[in-house]
Amino acid sequence: MGFGSRQMRSMPPTDYDVVIIGAGPAGSTTARFAAASGLRVLLVDKRQELGAPIQCSGAISRHALEQVGIAPEAEFIHEAIYGFAIYDQHGDREVHDYRRLKPDEYGSEPGKKPLGYVVDRRRFDRYLMTQAERAGAEVWLKTEGLGYRPEADGYCTVSLRRYNQAIDIRTRILVGADGLQSQVGRWAGLQTHIKITELAGCLQFIVDRVETEGLLEIVTGHEWAPGGYAWVFPKGHGYAEIGLGVIATMTDRPARWHLDKFITQSFFRERFADCRILEVQGGGVPLAAPLRTQYADNLILVGDAARHVNPITGGGLHTAVAGGKIAADYIIGHLADGLPLQDGALEGYQRLWLEELGDKMWKLYGIKTDIFHNMNIPERDRQLYATMADYFSPTSEFKKI
Repeated sequence: MGFGSRQMRSMPPTDYDVVIIGAGPAGSTTARFAAASGLRVLLVDKRQELGAPIQCSGAISRHALEQVGIAPEAEFIHEAIYGFAIYDQHGDREVHDYRRLKPDEYGSEPGKKPLGYVVDRRRFDRYLMTQAERAGAEVWLKTEGLGYRPEADGYCTVSLRRYNQAIDIRTRILVGADGLQSQVGRWAGLQTHIKITELAGCLQFIVDRVETEGLLEIVTGHEWAPGGYAWVFPKGHGYAEIGLGVIATMTDRPARWHLDKFITQSFFRERFADCRILEVQGGGVPLAAPLRTQYADNLILVGDAARHVNPITGGGLHTAVAGGKIAADYIIGHLADGLPLQDGALEGYQRLWLEELGDKMWKLYGIKTDIFHNMNIPERDRQLYATMADYFSPTSEFKKI
């Protein structure tokens, strides 16, 4: 699991080039690339089991994996995906099935490839952490971050608690990859709080006896998911994910009520009639803008901690691994050049991220905000359906995120 025996023989050196708090996809990807470059990297996480609790559907594009050098392994893949079906609230749909759009390239036959995958988050996160460990990163689980303090010599001191033992270590750069409303960001005085109007309450059931067709199916409309959307994703082995996300300020009902209504009353009700619920998963997903400031003295944020989450879809896996590589590339170059780490010196990381991913995410946030500021619900439903259908089209300008 990446919890190598070499860690257990003796207490490791107290100085690192990079300490990363949070071993999710963003943190582990940052650690892997930084360690592979020869930097001394420590990756810590307060959990004893990565990927839990599961709060997302686990969909990621093949391009996103290839972009960061992750081979699609059977170890973590549930199901291959070949396209999208976007529905309005009445059941009319627009389909982007790449098996038909580009039949020579996409398909399940030998020599062809899928568009993406639904992954097992527990196994996927463990795989990414293992890759970081094999690249040379040291990994500590059940280790809680307590705080950090920039020092006059350009380093910073990071306080941790590992197995109830307090440990202070020194590092040149601290990476906060500790998820939504990042505690690491708060240590530096960054505004990581998210408004309830931009936090979707998400719930999904893992079910049996629901047929799927190799597509990610997305259902828009206030009737089913106020402020968000519903989905039906293949899960592999005959299973499926049925879920939705809602904004609390746009409904007086909990996500569970809306999901029950979607299953029993929507145009999918006959398809769902014989389904059996095997697992329940849920949590909060941001549909918010990226943090305006994602750096401080000796510190940067990445992944959910910096709100590197698609504000239209709530998807965060693609942007997490892509952002992890951006962070690592920046750190490697910055440290190799011996550049300062304090007094705003790490702003270049945010500029690089904006150039590669962030500007598109800000544009999407503006589109989303315009849609949900429209108080005419039927018109808003039409806008959201059209936006989602265009977003997932082969000609979308937002393919990278």
